[in-house]
Amino acid sequence: MTAFRATNVLLDETEVRVLGSLVEKDITTPDYYPLSINALVNACNQKSNRDPVMNLNEEAVRQALHSLNEKGLAGTASTADSRVPKYEHRMQEAFNFTRRETAVLCVLMLRGPQTPGELRGRTERMHRFEDLTDVQSTLQKLMTREEPLVKMLARQPGTKEARYAHLLSGVQASWDAPPPPVQETSSNSADSERIARLEEEVADLEREMAELKQELAGFRKQFE
Repeated sequence: MTAFRATNVLLDETEVRVLGSLVEKDITTPDYYPLSINALVNACNQKSNRDPVMNLNEEAVRQALHSLNEKGLAGTASTADSRVPKYEHRMQEAFNFTRRETAVLCVLMLRGPQTPGELRGRTERMHRFEDLTDVQSTLQKLMTREEPLVKMLARQPGTKEARYAHLLSGVQASWDAPPPPVQETSSNSADSERIARLEEEVADLEREMAELKQELAGFRKQFE
């Protein structure tokens, strides 16, 4: 396995999920970022836009945050207007990414190896790529850094596009396994992506409303 120079360590799957979730929410729901521990646990365990779906508890997420803090990739945010501790990623400080590089790496972290076509559709909320050439040039930049952060995988038999994977956890043996058969048509797949994004946005709003109510209740108690 090869470590990336920014931290000289490899991330485990929980750290990758926590870091990827922080990056995603920073871009897609900036009004509710940084995240409380409860919001972060929910973001990690989303059923949409996650592969695999995980069921992390608060303690696992806290441990991952502690480890990411030691590696300079995440930590407690300075938020004077909140009584609840909030957490943020520090990917920009570590890697100095462009917006498109951040979007591609984030989706690879949250959903595993993907083709350029899949990446183009799934990064839409974070960065709109005009065409596949734009996605491929971004992947190329991530692959040709001094310490590469992305790897192109061998094309699987019967597939038209090669998949790409992030290297924040090193090279994985599972990458050599054939991808699961695709059941959906391209039209159905696009519809599923849009529905998943809408479901995620609704879940984000409901979760943040619940947190705001909780914070408001705590604020009111100070004056009782």
